Amino acid sequence: MPTPDARAFLHTALCLLAAVVFAGCAKDESAPPNRAAAPGGQGLIERVDAALARAARFLVDRQSPDGAWRSQTYGCFRDGPELTPHVLSCLFFLPQGGEAVRPAFDRGATYMMRLIGADGSVQAGPRGLNFPVFTAGSASRVVVLETRDEAHLRARDAWLALLRGLQLTEALGWAPTDPCYGGWGFAIRPPHKPRRGEPRDRFVEANLVASIFGIGALRSARVPTSDPAYRDVLVFVKRCQNFPDDPETADPRFDDGGFFFIPDDPLQNKAGIAGTDRRGRTRFHSYGGMTADGLRALVRCGLAPDHPRVAAARRWLETHFTATRNPGIFEPDREVLRDATYYYYSWAVAHAFLAVRATHVEGPRGRVDWAAELAEELVRRQKPDGSWTNRYTDAKEDDPLVATPWAAAALAIARGMRTGQHTSIGTPCGGSRPSGQ
Repeated sequence: MPTPDARAFLHTALCLLAAVVFAGCAKDESAPPNRAAAPGGQGLIERVDAALARAARFLVDRQSPDGAWRSQTYGCFRDGPELTPHVLSCLFFLPQGGEAVRPAFDRGATYMMRLIGADGSVQAGPRGLNFPVFTAGSASRVVVLETRDEAHLRARDAWLALLRGLQLTEALGWAPTDPCYGGWGFAIRPPHKPRRGEPRDRFVEANLVASIFGIGALRSARVPTSDPAYRDVLVFVKRCQNFPDDPETADPRFDDGGFFFIPDDPLQNKAGIAGTDRRGRTRFHSYGGMTADGLRALVRCGLAPDHPRVAAARRWLETHFTATRNPGIFEPDREVLRDATYYYYSWAVAHAFLAVRATHVEGPRGRVDWAAELAEELVRRQKPDGSWTNRYTDAKEDDPLVATPWAAAALAIARGMRTGQHTSIGTPCGGSRPSGQ
């Protein structure tokens, strides 16, 4: 059994299991169907549906008898609670997989329900959870996607309470002046602020990936934006954006409106250090996956679409959009990390454009149909068995049970933006369920 420190060490390469994989359920009638056909005569939507059906079958076939999903690649994902809500959050929106999808979803949701004890709290077992923010954020949603009776709502509230207890606020000793105040991180237990003189613990500190899962869980539970949790996490989210509230402090070399992973840690910001600004502060490069998360976080925390921060983040994401790689400037020694989170980037950017209802984006190439381009690229990358995998291992996307839900959810969102029909196992094609995030 790994020690707590060894288990914690697994988090540093993750930056992923960012949970609540919402496959886009907000109807957008302005997105026209794609009539373009492939060389073989099959249109894009037909190819997307075939790809989603293959993905659903792949995921269903890898479910354990008890309803959980377990990795065959990484030990930290073999316990059940870590991957199960990640898969379920995607699988619910893949009716293309046929009649086997609903029973598989129901078995998985039941598995997550069994982790709630008689006292109404999460019973994670003697080892605890390896990724509690990601697990709780996703589980609080999936247990009520299809059924919202008293037992399911009780389970949702238990997972949500666990998540709230991991936010870096005054309750755990953090002050608004602390760089990581208000966010969520990779801690495997409540992240109390270290006492004076104690060494820095990177796993305690908040980051933007974990925080988008915390925000998503609040939104899916319909927690109103007046709740203090949004106010607190927004403090952290703003610190991850290259954007000044006071124009007098702006430095145009760095303040491009994009986002990075964490405010003050060069090691964990994948794109690296951009330089030192005119106030002597170390600045970090903006990059695609984080700007997508940041844009969605600003909107979900209640900022208006025309808020300067939202407008700046959207402008960065639109002008840098590409379906083939994680965009942004990466330092030469970090270039290998650019696409280690490619499928997470695909998932994040699809959600970000869904959140701002962007059917097309304006960039250096002119007006771009981002959904069609992303769908074409994801279909091209799918393996014959229906899975997706990344050749890079830094974010564990070489595990098909990590990468496939990211990719399939992004593809489902792209499909919905092209057709205006956001499907799920609970609604017929053309139905509408709120995305919650």
